[in-house]
Amino acid sequence: MKTLTASAFTLSLLATEASAQAASIAAAPSVSSSLLQMFLALIGVLALLFACLWLLKKLTAQRGAAAGLLRVVAATAVGTRERVVIVEVGSTWLVLGVAPGQVSALAEIPRQPMAEPPHETKIASVPQWLQQLMKKR
Repeated sequence: MKTLTASAFTLSLLATEASAQAASIAAAPSVSSSLLQMFLALIGVLALLFACLWLLKKLTAQRGAAAGLLRVVAATAVGTRERVVIVEVGSTWLVLGVAPGQVSALAEIPRQPMAEPPHETKIASVPQWLQQLMKKR
């Protein structure tokens, strides 16, 4: 009788353990579903980032008459942290010296027509290029 009870108890423990293992195997997520979930989360985060950037751009954009009031025409570096900038304000160009923590007005000139950049001569083929190179020597 004791042996029958002990064996029944042992069988019930084994059955409980086997069912627990089967449940843990069934509950373990597959690799493909984990990758899909991670990929969808990444797409969601990127979409949220682009939506926030778009909203920030729309909120900070100038509107109305102030939108075309100022325009940077040209800029060039004259030092490691210094620049000369030409800003168009209406029909006037302001030449500004820009340094860290400081902007100085250098000159005020009337608006100038924009000069077109010089067109470079293009060589049609490599043999022509070699001939021109040999003529220069």
